[in-house]
Amino acid sequence: MLDRRESVRDKVMYGGVAEIGERGATRDCIVRNISDRGATIEFSSAVTLPKEQMSLRIARKGRSFLAKVVWWRDNFVGVAFRAESPAEPISDLEERLRKSEIKKRQLQRRIQELLGDR
Repeated sequence: MLDRRESVRDKVMYGGVAEIGERGATRDCIVRNISDRGATIEFSSAVTLPKEQMSLRIARKGRSFLAKVVWWRDNFVGVAFRAESPAEPISDLEERLRKSEIKKRQLQRRIQELLGDR
């Protein structure tokens, strides 16, 4: 089988958490191999994934990554880390903060709606 990766991946077994979907749903996963550009992750069962991007947190590395799904088969998924430069994965902190601010504004509006009748 031809390996089309640009960089060699290290075989590992790290626990991870993938944030999938708009509502912040998370699924536990196992990172099977990793490089500075991507990883292969395994879920306990088949999963439906977003087409654009997902967030992957790897506690053992103390890192979070924005990742694009490149391929998936059953419960195995190959992702490419979104990066400004090839050796530097982007943290998903800014994206999570942006989503958090949006949710905060939505909740504030809802609270105002509920309290507005008083």
